[in-house]
Amino acid sequence: MGRVAGLAGVTVRTLHHYDGIGLVRPSARTAAGYRAYSAGDVERLREVPAYRRLGFGLREIADLVDDPATDAVARLRRLRGLLLEQRDRAAAMVTAIDGELQARAMGIRTTPEEQLRVFGAQLYDAIGSAYPATRRTEPRIAAQVWEALGDARTVLNVGASTGSYEPPDRDVTAVEPSAVMRALRPAGAAPCVAAAAENLPFQDRSFDAAMAFSTLHHWRDPIAGLREMRRVARRVVVFTHDAGDAGWRHRFWLTRDYLPEVAGLVAGRPPVDRPARAIGARMDPVLVPWDCADGFFEAYWRRPGAYLEDHVRRAVSVWTRVGPEAERRAVDGLRRDLSSGRWAERNHDLVALDAAELGLRLLVA
Repeated sequence: MGRVAGLAGVTVRTLHHYDGIGLVRPSARTAAGYRAYSAGDVERLREVPAYRRLGFGLREIADLVDDPATDAVARLRRLRGLLLEQRDRAAAMVTAIDGELQARAMGIRTTPEEQLRVFGAQLYDAIGSAYPATRRTEPRIAAQVWEALGDARTVLNVGASTGSYEPPDRDVTAVEPSAVMRALRPAGAAPCVAAAAENLPFQDRSFDAAMAFSTLHHWRDPIAGLREMRRVARRVVVFTHDAGDAGWRHRFWLTRDYLPEVAGLVAGRPPVDRPARAIGARMDPVLVPWDCADGFFEAYWRRPGAYLEDHVRRAVSVWTRVGPEAERRAVDGLRRDLSSGRWAERNHDLVALDAAELGLRLLVA
């Protein structure tokens, strides 16, 4: 254990901890009773410090190294992609700092917006590393999405993220602007193109259908992106939420009682019928099952304790956008109310529900 700790750059105490939580367990003992690491153990261990340096939590790392859909080579490729993305972001930041230093040497002051952009990260890049732990395909919602695709054989998935809802029985092409998200796509996933929804690099009517799942709110120009989808595909299917309707914020106890800042995030956002009209889509409600497997913002409406878990919050963009002070206040308040029983008193009617209507919609055109 001492030799392995020295080679891995961690302490023996850290290895004991990894063993205790089941993250990396030595598979043998010496005749004297000392822990002994096999080649396979070392192969697993070497990924842990690398992911830790990238900011992953131990639970997230366990999900990554235990992913049954990947082998050692696939995991190394994924890790390589994440490290290259970190390198590229650092290089871009250095370039931006050099530019500001040069401007200041010439007596030019940059604007506050430009200063923030130097150190800013795309939101998806900030939350992308947490996706594998909680953002999985919910089969009941997936069935509704796939049914809406009809008989489409070729499907474009726009804002594809890690590909959770890509139909396995169709010919899928993915589009994802975030290099972090692209790197986290599992081995064997559909080919993924680096592009944005507003400028899809495909000819008119290249696909039978184009789909987008829980990504519309991240686009710079949602209407332009939807029209691009309409251009390149004969059918469009979009999973989104009606953030422009104050009713959903009141129905959902988390935004109503603990996180009112969400209202500010969506202020001025048009109701969902506007993008629906832009592409001539019908709007189908999507109910959220109480045991939803996909950890999007509303998923834990009947499991409030999940919102106390940091790895759950890190995979949802809302928590990043409201800021650490609002997050801390909301989590502390929820923890107190769960402990005192106040949450249960306020929301006793939820216990009898198998699914909830929380403003989620499927646009089909």
